[in-house]
Amino acid sequence: MRAVTPFLMFQGQAAPALALYLTLPGARLLHRQDTPEGRVQLAELDLSGQRVRVTDSPIPHAFTFTPSTSLFLDCDTRKEFDRVCGALGAGGEYLMPPDDYGFSARFAWLNDPHGVSWQVNLPHTP
Repeated sequence: MRAVTPFLMFQGQAAPALALYLTLPGARLLHRQDTPEGRVQLAELDLSGQRVRVTDSPIPHAFTFTPSTSLFLDCDTRKEFDRVCGALGAGGEYLMPPDDYGFSARFAWLNDPHGVSWQVNLPHTP
């Protein structure tokens, strides 16, 4: 097996989701191919070394994202933690707001405005 890559399937929100994710530290777009109608057929981005694939589904589905699957981000600094939470949390919903929960210096769990669940962590420094 060569790799395991998260694959996020949106229903018309892939382009604004990509725009949001590309504001995160260490994020860069590797590839994007759009449909003739302008929807994201397939895109791949790099989030601090983790490749993530993104698409707009060509057909509607009765399902969407759920917090039972999330992307877990480890931040290097408090400033970076605050920036990531601010970007992803704007227009989204916090499941656990940014705080010190004891298991790390700071932690937040949120659904971004497009429904994707993120756990943002600032580990304790040794």
